[in-house]
Amino acid sequence: MALRNRIKLIVQIIVMVLMALVVLSPLAMMFAGSFKADEFQIQLDMGGLRAFWVDSPSLENYRQILSDDQSPFLRFLFNSVLIVFSIVFIGIFVNSACAYSLARLQFKGQKLLLGSIIALIIIPVEALAVPLLLMVNKLGWIDSYHVQIVPFIAHPFSIFLFYQFFLQLPKEIDEAAVLDGATPWYIYWKIVLPLSLPVIATVAILQSLEYWNSFLWPLMVTRGPEYRPISLALAQFFGLQPRYWGDIMAFSVLMSLPILIIYFSFQRWFIQSVAGSAVKG
Repeated sequence: MALRNRIKLIVQIIVMVLMALVVLSPLAMMFAGSFKADEFQIQLDMGGLRAFWVDSPSLENYRQILSDDQSPFLRFLFNSVLIVFSIVFIGIFVNSACAYSLARLQFKGQKLLLGSIIALIIIPVEALAVPLLLMVNKLGWIDSYHVQIVPFIAHPFSIFLFYQFFLQLPKEIDEAAVLDGATPWYIYWKIVLPLSLPVIATVAILQSLEYWNSFLWPLMVTRGPEYRPISLALAQFFGLQPRYWGDIMAFSVLMSLPILIIYFSFQRWFIQSVAGSAVKG
């Protein structure tokens, strides 16, 4: 039995290592290629193990990206950071307050509202893009920051995550606070929200990934680099001819860094949320 368990453990380790290699190999190739200044060498190395190795590291690709006046990387980066931070930061309070009302308060139409929010989860954004575009065009919001922020602050899936988390919190906490004279707003702000760091981290990571890589909506509502996010800049940069793969990979590395920083910043709470969900399930 001990030998069987040991073999099973070895097989699991091998499978996990292989999965990690499959996931990380494109990132490793992108990172290595960004430090190769010779375009011919990059194309020669693609498809082989040398794609993951750098003989003579160079920052030339990064210098070209950061100094390109036709595609101002820092401007695109600022736009994306502002848009994503605004959506996530404001959305955490809006979505958690809505979820708290659904999970803790009693009012008419509560079940209908909850059902509508769940139904919205399965509707793709692409299905709502055209009517939403007509609405923001009537408001004169085209080519601005708020047209990329305001429509996405309320997020059905985030509301549902908060709702499920609040259902798991003991109602005795609320009852004890009410006996001490606390209002629902005080309970939400001072008691429930501080206990919600795991789900807040989960929502922050998922929404950051979703809107950092958003493409269709920014393409529809922006007209130039002044308000365009970095995802559109990468697509525009990739479409230029001839393609300089070293520059594209350097651009991709710089685009990925903020998301990696967000993930590692919230990693502890994110893992805690996933582990807690698994235990409760």
